[in-house]
Amino acid sequence: MKTTGVRSFILYILTAGFLGCMGFFLFEFFTQGGEWAMQPYNQHLVAGGQLTWAGTISDRNGTMLVGGQDGVRSYNEDAGIRTATVHTVGDKNGYISTGIQLVYRPQLVGYNPIFGVTTMTGGTSGGNISLTIDSSLCESALELMGSRKGAVLIYDYTTGDILCKVSTPAFDPENIPEDIETNDQYKGAYLDRTISSSFTPGSTFKVVTAASSIEHFSDWKTRTYTCNGSTVINGEKITCMGNHGEITLQEAMGLSCNVYFAELAADLGKDAMTETANEMDFNQPQKLDEIVVAASTYDVSEADENALAWSGIGQYTTLVTPYHMLRMMGAIANDGVPIEPHLVSSMSGSGMTDYTAKTETGERMMPKSTAQALQNMLRSDVANYYNSSLFPSNMEVCAKTGTAEVGDGKEDTGWVAGYCANPDTPYAFVVVVEEGGFGSSSAAPIASQLLQQLL
Repeated sequence: MKTTGVRSFILYILTAGFLGCMGFFLFEFFTQGGEWAMQPYNQHLVAGGQLTWAGTISDRNGTMLVGGQDGVRSYNEDAGIRTATVHTVGDKNGYISTGIQLVYRPQLVGYNPIFGVTTMTGGTSGGNISLTIDSSLCESALELMGSRKGAVLIYDYTTGDILCKVSTPAFDPENIPEDIETNDQYKGAYLDRTISSSFTPGSTFKVVTAASSIEHFSDWKTRTYTCNGSTVINGEKITCMGNHGEITLQEAMGLSCNVYFAELAADLGKDAMTETANEMDFNQPQKLDEIVVAASTYDVSEADENALAWSGIGQYTTLVTPYHMLRMMGAIANDGVPIEPHLVSSMSGSGMTDYTAKTETGERMMPKSTAQALQNMLRSDVANYYNSSLFPSNMEVCAKTGTAEVGDGKEDTGWVAGYCANPDTPYAFVVVVEEGGFGSSSAAPIASQLLQQLL
């Protein structure tokens, strides 16, 4: 009897193990089956490392960006559109790891766990994906960037639709340059700078420092610092582009005064600055639909008082992705709560459940009162401090330019980030121009011309 009991116990363990393994297999099969089917060794779907049988990707106006016919993938006939959208759509080889064509492979080939890959059964074309971008607007952004490296993003902060998304340097996916791996002109061409690159933010980060002041200092409206062209903090000098005298926070934002924001950050301290940065989603993973976005970083844990001051003006080790800055501008426009950006508008076709994007509200980034105070400051920047012709006058643009020092003998990186307060033109935007110099002369004119095109 004792031997029978031991055998029964062992049998129960083996049965439980078998059922557990089977359950794990079925879970993986239903959740990861599409990825299994899309492995490079599946020559029915991937040939020479390239996707073959798959559905169509189009823009918001129905313009075909890439499609397939009889196992052959082809892009739009316009080379400008192909080049402007390559980082969003993806290349045939999958080197652009964040491209729709790679991230949404199972949907494009029409995979489901019951019928498998439907593109290979009955001659169907798989799933079709419609994006929110306007390919013509993207082409214009590419032309405006010219040979400069950087990123352009525009989205509707009331719906979440990304209208323009361009990363440079770009390339024509139908005619990939032979020297793309060796020519410095194409260095980083497979990297989507809008979502996978983080940049020193320069003065655009002063929006975060201002938000921290609003939330931690009751006298933030009347608190003044005196700018005489420089200040010394912890024995080291921090310089400013001007000599502004005694100014308030709103004046300092318009003048982009380094002295004011450096001393402000030092007075706020590490804890307050870090708290505000974290509330605004620094140091946290982000996603755009199913695409993983690089995290922006703000870490002053090892900083002395001078380094903390530099962080307050967007220098030190602070890094921001253009996508994150776009979300922050959308949050400010929406009284502190971002409408989450999205690229995929709809998906339909064989082997997949039809999908239509919905407007999604993100987690609050800042109190409503803070957002409204920032709204006034950013509007004042454009109305009272920037060139009156810098942005279209009837869009009520609210913005902050930035010029970030990157060192290593390189020219500064130019930034502009903002949104339109006019409810008829609810667009938030970010433009980054690497080694572009002043943001007001490199990045802002690009944003302005694209807004004018939208108008």
